[in-house]
Amino acid sequence: MKESVLDVLMYLFENYADEDTELEPDREQLQHRLAEAGFPDREIDKAFDWLENLANQAAQFDSDSKSQALRIYSVQEMERLDAQARGFLLFLEQNRVLNPLMRELVIDRVMDLETDDFSLDELKWVVLMVLFNQPGQEAAYSWLESIMFEGPPEYLH
Repeated sequence: MKESVLDVLMYLFENYADEDTELEPDREQLQHRLAEAGFPDREIDKAFDWLENLANQAAQFDSDSKSQALRIYSVQEMERLDAQARGFLLFLEQNRVLNPLMRELVIDRVMDLETDDFSLDELKWVVLMVLFNQPGQEAAYSWLESIMFEGPPEYLH
């Protein structure tokens, strides 16, 4: 089975993004654990680079942006994000889960993944990772997480 960078990221997120974890393993320990789990070294390195880029970019974004700019997708973005995925991003933006700057961060992180086949479920994972890395987005993160794992969505207040 060919594992992708997104598979590594999802595994890391599911297993190590728990707030209750007292000791956070360092990069070397995580790389070793991921290799033991069967992920290729190349994909592990790319996943860590992806996370580092996310952290660097997330620090530059102002989460209080009120921009109402219309988003026009490039051909490459439309090839990666189908109409359903773009509609989901619009839905999140209209419901103030994402602001325009966070939407751009999500799109950038999606485009940085080396994959031709990208699903709506994978987009939801990327959005979760972006929200997780944005201070003050705990409610939006919890809401999206409930959509993904617990059934029907609750209303945001």
